[in-house]
Formats: sequence, structure tokens, C-alpha cells
Amino acid sequence: MPDTSGRDARAAQKDLVRFVRTVVTHAPVRLEPGEGAVTLVLDSKGSHRGKLSRPVSGTTVAQALSLGLVVLDGHCMRATAEALPFLRRALVTPEEGFQEQHREMESGTVALDGVRQAVRVNQLESPLGACARLKEKSGQPFLPPEAITAGERLHADFTRANLQPRLTMAYEPRLSTKTRGGVGGAADLSDSAMSARFRVGKAMEAIGPELCGVALDVCCFQKGLEIVERERQWPARSAKLMLRTALMALARHYTPPRKDAKRSHAWGAEGYRPQANDIVL
Repeated sequence: MPDTSGRDARAAQKDLVRFVRTVVTHAPVRLEPGEGAVTLVLDSKGSHRGKLSRPVSGTTVAQALSLGLVVLDGHCMRATAEALPFLRRALVTPEEGFQEQHREMESGTVALDGVRQAVRVNQLESPLGACARLKEKSGQPFLPPEAITAGERLHADFTRANLQPRLTMAYEPRLSTKTRGGVGGAADLSDSAMSARFRVGKAMEAIGPELCGVALDVCCFQKGLEIVERERQWPARSAKLMLRTALMALARHYTPPRKDAKRSHAWGAEGYRPQANDIVL
């Protein structure tokens, strides 16, 4: 007889994933006892009001509760913080499971050699990506798009300028006779790296000495806002305000506001045309 234990385990895993996804998507969820059906109670503010029943086995519910993926809050069932990492691991290959739970991938396009190509971008790779998702009380983004663009441009110049700290051991020999500007110094930098260093310096001057530190920490050294506040002994939730001020100044540096050209005005009646003898040199 064929072994069906593996098939049953995969089916149970699929049922568990489907149930946890339902709870995450349609929370709060009420479990009707006796019928084995999950009733999705939608938010009263939503456009679709009503109930939607979906059958689920008691074993699946018990497994989700034992794994800490869902909790019972009165008559409602809600997902825990472990539910989303569980779904990310379950919906990818086993090799990428534990990496995917720490990612937030989005599709986009970039221009490479004049050709647009589709790419996947991890929004959680940089603390600036997490800051881009912050919202005001009104629902508007905390950081405007031009501020995010300016921070990404500063990070690109910082990386291109080879200013990132070395993370591995340097195996090249150190020569005591090496003079400043010799091998390994500024003379070894390419023209693009030197230009990038010049742009980073100009950007720091535009931001100012009071705010350039937080811009470097978050955009270039990839430090989170909590780490910046702890290292600088700032009050809680103050780093994001300083960062927004710094990035707005940086955005004005990269894209200065246009100044309207001075226009000369002349007054005359309708149909008036200047004559040659009216022009005074």
C-alpha cells in the first residue's frame, strides 16, 4: 500500500496556511462551535458588510492555537505577531523561508544601459525604506517622496565614493614608506568615486552640521531610528523629526526651487504698437 502519511501532512499544512491567512486577512474572525465553520466578521467601516462562512477542521484550529499563530480574544480570533513570518516561510521555498520572513519584496523597474528591466526590491533592507512607510495622523506619508529620493541619492553617492567601512580583513601589505596620496590613497580612486565624494561633501554642507549626522547614520550607515536615538541620547521618536528636516534640506539641495525670471512690463492702450522714435536708447 502506498504511504499516505506524507500526503496527509502536506494537506494538513495547506489547511493550516489557508486558515492562518484567512485570520490575518479578515480579522477579527469568529469560530462557530459545533458547525466547524469560520465566520468572517468584517469591519463595519468596510464596503463589504456581512458574514462569510468557510469550513475548517478543529484539528487545524487546535494546531494554530498550539503554535501561537492565533489567539482567542473573547469570541473573536486574531492573528499574533508570529502569523506573518509563518506565512512568509510557508509561501516560499525551504531554502529562502527564513530569509523571506525578514523581507518585504516589491516589484519595480530600473534602467540598465538604457534598457528598463524588472527587479525585486527589499523594502526592509534599508531603514529609509521603513521610514518611507510612516504615516501622519491624517494618513499622509510622514516623509514626502522627494525626501525619500534625496536619501536614496545620498546613499548611492556614499556607496559609489567607497566611504563604507571595511568589514573584512585587509591582506595587502602595509608599507611604512607609503606617502599621502600614494598607493592605496586618493590617487587610487577612480574619477567617479572622487566625484561622488565631492557630491557627498556638498550635500553635507547643504544639510548643515546640526543635521548631517542623522542623515549619514540612517541613509549611509543603515542605522535604525531607535539606534540613532540611543547613541545620541535623544528623546524617543525625535530622530524621525530630525531626519525629515535633514532630508527636506537635502531635497532642496538636489532640486533647488526654480526662480522666476524677471519680466519687463509695458503699459499701453489696446492696439498700441511702439514706434521706432518712441524707443529711447
